[in-house]
Amino acid sequence: MSRSARSRCAAALLSALTIGGAPAIAQDAPAKPAVTPAAPVDPRLVQLKAEALQMVQARSKQVQEIVDMLFSFQELGFQEFESQKYLTGILEKEGFKVERGVAGIPSAWTARWSYGTGKPEISLGSDVDGIPQASNKPGVGYKEPMVTGGPGHGEGHNSGQALNIVASIVVKQLMQRDKINGTLLLWPGIAEEQMAGKAFLVRAGIFKNTDVTLFTHVGSDLGVSWGASGSSALISAEFRFKGSSAHAAGQPWRGQSALDAAMLMGQGWEYRREHLRLQQRSHYVIKDGGDQPNVVPSTASIWFYFREQDYPRTMELFEMGKRVAQGAAMMTDTKLDTVVILGSGWSAHFSKPIAEAMHQNVQQVGMPVWDDKDQTLAKGIQRELGQPDFGLSSEVNKQLRGSETPQNWTGGGSDDIGDIAWNVPTVTLRYPSNIPSMPGHNWANAISMATPIAHKGALAGAKVQALTLLDILLTPKVVADAWDYFNNVQTKETKYKPFIRPSDQPPIWLNADIMARFKPQLQKFYYDPSKYKTYLEQLGIEYPTVRPAEAKPKGNN
Repeated sequence: MSRSARSRCAAALLSALTIGGAPAIAQDAPAKPAVTPAAPVDPRLVQLKAEALQMVQARSKQVQEIVDMLFSFQELGFQEFESQKYLTGILEKEGFKVERGVAGIPSAWTARWSYGTGKPEISLGSDVDGIPQASNKPGVGYKEPMVTGGPGHGEGHNSGQALNIVASIVVKQLMQRDKINGTLLLWPGIAEEQMAGKAFLVRAGIFKNTDVTLFTHVGSDLGVSWGASGSSALISAEFRFKGSSAHAAGQPWRGQSALDAAMLMGQGWEYRREHLRLQQRSHYVIKDGGDQPNVVPSTASIWFYFREQDYPRTMELFEMGKRVAQGAAMMTDTKLDTVVILGSGWSAHFSKPIAEAMHQNVQQVGMPVWDDKDQTLAKGIQRELGQPDFGLSSEVNKQLRGSETPQNWTGGGSDDIGDIAWNVPTVTLRYPSNIPSMPGHNWANAISMATPIAHKGALAGAKVQALTLLDILLTPKVVADAWDYFNNVQTKETKYKPFIRPSDQPPIWLNADIMARFKPQLQKFYYDPSKYKTYLEQLGIEYPTVRPAEAKPKGNN
């Protein structure tokens, strides 16, 4: 069904279910200021929400187990196979129809469950991949790797699926009992750190029948926003050069070094950087630099991330990069063999009507209650990193933030949820499973992610998600308004077209070598919930473990 058709269907359903209207005002009545009438309270929805909160709370143990289990796998992008097996096993037991290997990505999957007409269809997604060299013992407020040099959840992607799965199971039970029409579609964000999964899901038509997408991402607060996300659009591309080998000492003049070309491309980009917009972000690593020093490298590659505000500006950076690469090849008598797009993502724009509904639920649920141990861990790692030790936040933002256009945009990180958000009304729920003031993509971001902080944060997020699912299922106006905003505001002038080309395929080989090297060591630490209540108990970690705070001088000293 097309976007406009889905919008018309939602509007028609709203019209059919609208009961009564506002009473007419007598002509001789005194003039009063115009006041927007409050939306009528649906007693059925209020009752279902109260039940949902209790049912999610009753599944707090399941939230904890899922969070801890995914933490213990510590898998990198495109290699999330243990996570896939575990999560799809849970969902199949709950009656969801699972499809694995979707969109040409072996570690990807979808899980679908429908009742009645199957409309509206709500998709729920959250990332699952980890960060290289981010291994650290959970609950320990300083650097102490579980596996030296190994991957870890230094972003916190082990926590979002627990939130979505528990919320979906609870709402599914209510839908069955009360005969509520709709479809729940769960999916993982594969290889988000490589920005290499969601554009392929969109291209494969995973969301062709979806009415609303509820995405989740770990943070240190509980909230949602609408409009321009502030994230950067991105193209991830690898430039591969070919040269000719020779003895590097005996006859170096007979070689053409592909490594020289890769290094010159990087150096050339540094000179161009001076003349780029301050908002851009670009960075690179050399993935193939040759085999050994006494052989002139016949192959080499350099991997770039180009980030800018939107599609046109990001494409401009990419085209500039290709010209720099051609120049580097000419200077070294080598050949720019291929330019491979490994990943991409649009800067997201989030739905105002969905965010407004979710924001009300955030206010109802509120932040978790942190105890002294939680605050001790947070303050301990904040001190360890030289940050103010103010601990964990306890209040949610009262005001819903958002803007139709980026305000004072200065550039920053990226998330490929943008590709989905430009195809279907979408929001991202932030939930507080991490600690404020962490550097991101770092071992320090992993230390809370299998502790009560992560468990409480994901549980709070699951409550908000369940309430929002019920709003969408039982209030057709929410879906109708979301598509009206999508069609007449968000996409009125900006139309989606993917960065990936028809010939581009998911780079499913990424991180395979790293996981092959570390998985035998990681397997020793897989969580066994049949023997241990928590992962901290299995690891024998006293919670929290932090360095003693230094005594502060008193008085005038």
